[in-house]
Amino acid sequence: MDTQAQVQPNPAAAGHQAQVVVPPQTSVLAVIALVAGILGLFFFGSLVAVICGHIARSQIRDSQGQQTGDGMALAGLILGYLGLAITLLIFLALVVFGVGAALAA
Repeated sequence: MDTQAQVQPNPAAAGHQAQVVVPPQTSVLAVIALVAGILGLFFFGSLVAVICGHIARSQIRDSQGQQTGDGMALAGLILGYLGLAITLLIFLALVVFGVGAALAA
């Protein structure tokens, strides 16, 4: 009788390492861009939305799937640019009507 035990290699463990799957995380800058874009329609924050939105989209694109939130960043960008346009129109209206009223007086 053979007293030595036969060791069978485990084919599942041979040459394989355990893979840890990390779920993608939402970009914080994308969330900031969306919130600032919404607030920028009523208060200040449109410029912050535009800056954070562009940075977030760049980081998400470069993360190779590790970050999500591109839609939020894009929505923040759109709202930010819309807020800037509204602010510019209000400023121009105040200048035009303010100068017109001052000249008429």
